[in-house]
Amino acid sequence: MKNTVLGVCLGLMMAFAQAGDVLSLKAGHPQTYVVVKGDTLWDISAMFLNDPWYWPELWHYNPQVKNPHLIYPGDVLKLMWIDGKPVLVRNPGPDDGIVKLTPQMRIADIKDAIPAIPLDVIAPFLTRSRVVTDEELAAAPYVLAGKRGNIVAGAGDQVLGRGDFSGDDTYGIYRRGQVYIDPQTGEILGVEATDIGTANLLATEKDVATLTLNRSTQEIRRADRFMPLEVRQLHARFEPKAPVDNSNGFIIAVEGGLTQIGSMDVVTLNLGERNQIVPGDVMAIYTTGVVVTDPVTNERVKAPDVRAGLLMVFRSFDKVSYGLVLKAEEPLKVGDKVKNP
Repeated sequence: MKNTVLGVCLGLMMAFAQAGDVLSLKAGHPQTYVVVKGDTLWDISAMFLNDPWYWPELWHYNPQVKNPHLIYPGDVLKLMWIDGKPVLVRNPGPDDGIVKLTPQMRIADIKDAIPAIPLDVIAPFLTRSRVVTDEELAAAPYVLAGKRGNIVAGAGDQVLGRGDFSGDDTYGIYRRGQVYIDPQTGEILGVEATDIGTANLLATEKDVATLTLNRSTQEIRRADRFMPLEVRQLHARFEPKAPVDNSNGFIIAVEGGLTQIGSMDVVTLNLGERNQIVPGDVMAIYTTGVVVTDPVTNERVKAPDVRAGLLMVFRSFDKVSYGLVLKAEEPLKVGDKVKNP
């Protein structure tokens, strides 16, 4: 679908770090950059800024423009100085010393606009596992058996379910996953309900239902749970930013049960909506400082924690959230700390 975008010369205002709200230009930044397909605003900002998650606050634009963040492959970005501040100008004119804030008409396919974070990296995690309470999982209807009494089934098969199937015709099928526990308080934060398929309701008789499996990622077994599919808005664009609150937490799990965590891995945090954590929040990751022996006093001394990476929250629940590791400067692991960047 074509979309008409009225654009102006957009600027990313950046200044050398001096105080809390003043940002720093990255050493060795380019003077000019041509946007290419596959770029993200995060990638481009990281070329110029030491703290790229601040880019949403830094676009300089005409307030009449509905969406000033749209840039496209082929756009030329040039670093210029305006009113004593460095500005990244889109498609500057021949007179490098003057920026004309004249509206320009542009017709482009909206899907070609450069995103903040590549959606395809996290799309599978937006519609897969979910975090529920033990009570919700225990109360959900479950797989009784295959229609012919078989104990495993797959896509295309029919199964029998038992429980309350009123009000919905399509269900996700979930298997109980790991229990999330706060490493400091011991509080149970939720239970991972791992997505393994979907089913359509065909018929019910008392509390026994017949369903057909239209998707399965692994064998469907007896006692797997049916839950109504979530009705929620998926974020098509994630705009990294610092959290509104100073929240400190921990990485408590990693997708797939890995022991080492790297860039583009998905992790679970012990922070959620109750901590005002929302999609787009960027947090710094810290590894625990080593413990060394003081050669003079013979005391055991813990070194300061080491900043080792960045992550962005892309989905939040009440007590936990999922995050995407954007940058890992060294191997990360479950138990590492997360803080405001």
